[in-house]
Amino acid sequence: MKTSLAIPVKKTQSSKLAETDFSNLVFGRIISDHMFVADYKNGEWTDLRIESYAPLQLNPSNAALHYGQSIFEGLKAYKNDAGEVLIFRPDANWRRMNESAERMCMPSIPEEIFMEGMRQLIDLDRAWVPSAKGSSLYIRPYMFATDDYIGVKPSDTYKFIIFTCPVGNYYSKPVSVKVETKFTRATEGGTGAAKTAGNYAASLYPALQAQKAGYDQLLWTDGKTHSHIEESGTMNVMFKINGTLITAPTHTGTILKGITRDSVIQLAKDWNEPIEERFLTVQELKEALENGTLEEAFGTGTAATIAHIQLIHIDGQDYKLPEKPANAFSYRVLAELDGIKYGSKEDPHHWILKF
Repeated sequence: MKTSLAIPVKKTQSSKLAETDFSNLVFGRIISDHMFVADYKNGEWTDLRIESYAPLQLNPSNAALHYGQSIFEGLKAYKNDAGEVLIFRPDANWRRMNESAERMCMPSIPEEIFMEGMRQLIDLDRAWVPSAKGSSLYIRPYMFATDDYIGVKPSDTYKFIIFTCPVGNYYSKPVSVKVETKFTRATEGGTGAAKTAGNYAASLYPALQAQKAGYDQLLWTDGKTHSHIEESGTMNVMFKINGTLITAPTHTGTILKGITRDSVIQLAKDWNEPIEERFLTVQELKEALENGTLEEAFGTGTAATIAHIQLIHIDGQDYKLPEKPANAFSYRVLAELDGIKYGSKEDPHHWILKF
């Protein structure tokens, strides 16, 4: 989109770029030099600026710390062979962030502020976008309440920030998952479809218990009966059974509307792959594992793109998935998405913002 939005820039005096080892990028640990900031007060977004990434100063009575009004997004930028920066589906992240904001009683972010703040920030820190395949620049937009007030009500003031970090692969190998039938990630009427901080806080304890038991992540089940699969860890999840892809629908409000999920579904339709958006029951999954009709299972998300699942634990038993052929759907769709993101494949759905 064309814009005349002028954003003041105060460049850092001490760049960390030269001391960064781009061959050893630990996910989320290395932060780029600058951040975009905007403040919401008196009913409007003001004081847009780009400045050095630095600690924030907050009051002990900050409303977000007490009542959890905090939302965020996650997306990535890539660099093609010509040195151009390519951002994957940022408009979808902007729309989803505003859906989260509505659910959490927070102000919407104008498209121009979201898109131009992000674009000008990344243009300034262009050198931070890794060139190596498998690496990218992770982009974290987030908003939180800033009222200095102890009282259960929506805040009147907010801060919106975007910062970035160069990252490598999120998962270095296929993952093992455990079907969770005690703890709940989200229930109907709750905040499961919002990308809000509290959802992730609630998932930490059961995820930690699974990791102590030797599993990488959980397969979350519904909060009422724990009878059907919803998500995998912090990702949407897909199963291919008897040639058909199955993934949970998002209409219940308990599942995040994943942008990678949506992209995979679109590519599956482009390729005329049978796909069903419906809940897979735990019993169906167990039977498919036992009779050999489960061909593959994988998570979809911004961080991992496609996370291959190698083992599923159900009812006290581990089920190892079969070896996948080289032309398995999850391999093909990962290659297609990576090709679009790095600019080596056509972008028929206009998912890429290039500059």
